[in-house]
Amino acid sequence: MAPPRVVWTDGTPASVERLRRAVLDALGGGPAVLPLDPRNPGSEELLAAMAPDEPVEEGTAVLMPTSGSTGSPKGVLLSARALLTSANATHERLGGPGRWLLATPAHYIGGLQVLVRSHLAGAPPLVLDTSGGFSPEAFEVAAGQLLQTQGPHYTALVPTQLTRLLDAGGAGLAGFGSVVVGGAALPDELRRRATAAGVNVVSAYGMSETASGCVYDGVALRGVRVQIGEGERIEISGDVLADGYRLRPDETAAAFVDGWFHTGDVGRIDGAGRLEVLGRADDLINTGGVKVAPQVVEQALTAHPSVASACVVALPDAKWGQVVAAAVVPSGAPPPAAQLREAARAELGGPGVPKVLRFVSELPLLGPGKVDRAAVRALLRGSSGH
Repeated sequence: MAPPRVVWTDGTPASVERLRRAVLDALGGGPAVLPLDPRNPGSEELLAAMAPDEPVEEGTAVLMPTSGSTGSPKGVLLSARALLTSANATHERLGGPGRWLLATPAHYIGGLQVLVRSHLAGAPPLVLDTSGGFSPEAFEVAAGQLLQTQGPHYTALVPTQLTRLLDAGGAGLAGFGSVVVGGAALPDELRRRATAAGVNVVSAYGMSETASGCVYDGVALRGVRVQIGEGERIEISGDVLADGYRLRPDETAAAFVDGWFHTGDVGRIDGAGRLEVLGRADDLINTGGVKVAPQVVEQALTAHPSVASACVVALPDAKWGQVVAAAVVPSGAPPPAAQLREAARAELGGPGVPKVLRFVSELPLLGPGKVDRAAVRALLRGSSGH
């Protein structure tokens, strides 16, 4: 095959339209597409890592760079079959093809799949201009325009966007048949807020390697299987899987085994058969020999009505090996730290109590709604003496 077709998109509707046309061409057998954001300071390094002058692996429609949050960037090889299978299964779960409002970056898999879903629905998406950042006011205007068309109507957001929209009064969210929330875990308190506002939120779990969300509200999409493997690692199979990684046969062989993709996440399946994602395996905190999942502590903290969001990380400790540390964003006046610690203790026992807890105005982000845990760790280490 030929080298990938590099398409730069900066969030303007015109640049998204260029990407949309290139993706549709690739789905029909044209050159594979490599989407990139020129606003990213590391975009040139990311481009070089994708080997843009080398022929793309056979069968690739989209070469999707990973965020690089867990190491050096990798290019995920997505076929037309994987992309279309995911889009069709999503529509089936949500209630049929509909009109989409694109409000997340199109160069990430979540936003790119909105382009694919819209293609299958026979209606181009309404594109929110995010070149200058995300604006609740602009979203409300765009939502009003979309909701005047024949439905059903959908949009996809990350948790931080949903929070800002709810803080702004809802901004037309209740008019959507479904609001798919992915890119990061959906806190229980945020789901409760959305539901109380009449918003039908659907929590999506997935990644570039699964052509976007493949588990909705804990239940796998049609054709997708989920199991818990060694070390409680989540494993996924189905036609939504990528074909591997760009020019990395060893890493492909390690991650894609006998039709199963071995994720870097840990989880469990509850009595009702629903998947519960506990977080990245590398993020587990080993404190005094007890393993604590950060997401479980975060859920305990965000259940407090005065907490908007939280990020929990491990800090090294001479006595315990590691301790639980939390950065907390209050929704108003910060609650007493002792109160939050007691809430964590009541829910999780002593090992889940944050030994370090700091209130912050916002959490640093990495990618589309993903919290930059390394930055949080550095912030907490600096304030705790660890």
